[in-house]
Amino acid sequence: MKIGIVGCAGRMGRMLMNAVLEAPGCQLAGGTDRPGTPTAGQDLGALLGRAALGLTVGQDAKALFAASDAIIDFTAPAATVAHAALAAELGKILVVGTTGLTKDDEAVLAQAAARTTIVYAPNFSVGVNLLMALTERAAAILGDDYDIEIVEMHHRRKVDAPSGTALGLGRSAAKGRGVALDQVWCKSRDGHTGARPKGEIGFATLRGGDVVGDHTVMFAAEEERVELTHKAASRAVFAKGAVRAARWAGSAKPGLYSMRDVLGL
Repeated sequence: MKIGIVGCAGRMGRMLMNAVLEAPGCQLAGGTDRPGTPTAGQDLGALLGRAALGLTVGQDAKALFAASDAIIDFTAPAATVAHAALAAELGKILVVGTTGLTKDDEAVLAQAAARTTIVYAPNFSVGVNLLMALTERAAAILGDDYDIEIVEMHHRRKVDAPSGTALGLGRSAAKGRGVALDQVWCKSRDGHTGARPKGEIGFATLRGGDVVGDHTVMFAAEEERVELTHKAASRAVFAKGAVRAARWAGSAKPGLYSMRDVLGL
């Protein structure tokens, strides 16, 4: 499978390229970055500290899509929306790990998925997706006598909050309870907030240092507390999961899938 990486010069982009190069049955088709970046024209191998690959950092996303079987996109919402349109136009697989997408952005992905195969997940770690499945199951079993709080911490440079993974965990918990997350969430608390409403799903966001990603889902009742936790030590787990999703998508029909579909969860 020929896999292209958009946003290839960023930290996650480099991780993704390394993951493609190390995955059996996969070939790096190329990579693009934003126009005007200093890495433009640089050999991708040199960018990774490897021997030259004969591929350079490009700026033409359409050309990269045309040369690839699948594209992996961990960029920004506006870019991802444009890439979804390209994927639909050219019939290419798109794997999306971009966070911060709005409901309108997600609707664009769904529309594009009518014409091609898209895998969209807030987190491509196998462990995190297992955590989401366990969270849904625990929420269904424990019920709303247990207050749900989701605590996440990331590095100081992360720009969106709560994290896409935290929101994904919230959606899993809400699904387990049979409710819509946006009807019961509390993304922040400040000042005199009053008593905690029954059934609320709360979020706490921490930022600092170089933390790759820590997530804990707490189920707190009067007599006990259950905690489910995942800690990522390297972004490589996200990159490996995304490549796994691309390979899985190669035999899937057009549609919008999640990493839980990829893993059979």
